[in-house]
Amino acid sequence: MFKKRIWKYLLISFAWTTCLAGLVLLMGFIEVKKGEVVCRSVKVYIHGNQYFIDRAEVNHILLTNGRSLVGTRLAGINIHELENRLRANPFIEQATVYADMDGTINVDIDQRQPVLRILNRFGQDFYVDKRGLKIPLSDDFTARVLVANGYIDEVLTKRADTLHTELAKELFTTANYIRNDPFWDAQVAEVYVNQAREMELVPRVGDNRVLLGHADSLASKFSNLFIFYKKALPRVGWETYKLINIKYANQVIGVRKDSLLRDSSVTKKVSPGSENLIKPTPIIKK
Repeated sequence: MFKKRIWKYLLISFAWTTCLAGLVLLMGFIEVKKGEVVCRSVKVYIHGNQYFIDRAEVNHILLTNGRSLVGTRLAGINIHELENRLRANPFIEQATVYADMDGTINVDIDQRQPVLRILNRFGQDFYVDKRGLKIPLSDDFTARVLVANGYIDEVLTKRADTLHTELAKELFTTANYIRNDPFWDAQVAEVYVNQAREMELVPRVGDNRVLLGHADSLASKFSNLFIFYKKALPRVGWETYKLINIKYANQVIGVRKDSLLRDSSVTKKVSPGSENLIKPTPIIKK
């Protein structure tokens, strides 16, 4: 019984050693063949629904010493360097380059996905992508995303940079919330930052503004605003209010246009859960 176990162990060891040796020989053969193979074509795959970068620009980035990869031996192509050069482009989030034994170089590219466009108070104009990185505008393509403007201090200092100011981070958080809700994504046209560094939403319908304040309690604020839209505005009309204040998470404050003409301090405060949404009542809190 003991001898059988020894022979079984020896056979298994021999099989593994043979497989390993075969694998080493195969890898060596592949490397030799790779050294002989010449690049015959370059296939570029650009993923995403953005159009910041096209194949022509990718091919230009892939040039080595001003020469195309086609006609170059695969052994002389530095795949890692090509990937780094592609990733240096501010519109490219991820790039993977690999070669097939038939001489084809494959290039997979994921573009950055903007969620916000910022026009700061210094005249700079740039995007913020889904990861919170600032990227420049493109000369060839304009992304249809939420626009924020006004008293914004955030600046673009690098070709791909993180957000530095708290206000810009709040704008990014708000933009993500809006774009992930189909109703608000269709309703909100832009975000304006006033002198108090508070966010005001500019709806697509009507000429009023919604004072959001800061990016705290967004779910509660937008829920209150939705109820206000559903119950109050159909009764009095979309043009009744100059300002709808939802900066306080537990109430909605509607400022009528005629109130602004008489006394800018006169407001109407209402509770979204109340049936007295359009009646001039005292403050009603949840």
